[in-house]
Amino acid sequence: MSELAEIELFPSAAPVEKPTTMVLEGEIEKGDLPQIFEMLFRVAHRGATRIVIDFDGVTHFDFRGVKPLVQRAEVFRKAGGDIKLSGLSPYLHAIFRSAGGAGAFDFYAQKDDAVSAFARGVFVSG
Repeated sequence: MSELAEIELFPSAAPVEKPTTMVLEGEIEKGDLPQIFEMLFRVAHRGATRIVIDFDGVTHFDFRGVKPLVQRAEVFRKAGGDIKLSGLSPYLHAIFRSAGGAGAFDFYAQKDDAVSAFARGVFVSG
């Protein structure tokens, strides 16, 4: 069972918002995906459009969650934001590649790198 280990919310007070970070942990199974997508929905309704999802503590991510996550990233991009991913192990990268998510996200080794990329406007794919 997974859990959202940490959520750092930075409400948008200025036109350029600070990124919202979601830190995930454990094995993310099919039954855990609705909770993650609900959290993205809630932060979006709070006005957050720049999201970093930190996978550093994730040991498994169900492949069925990749395409819905790609779809949500597209919605955030249409709103002027994005979803960036950090901390993926080689195993998790393989899951994202095989499920069609490799070209859909910017991947970063560390959460802080992904957060900084929003400030610089840098896009790195992998």
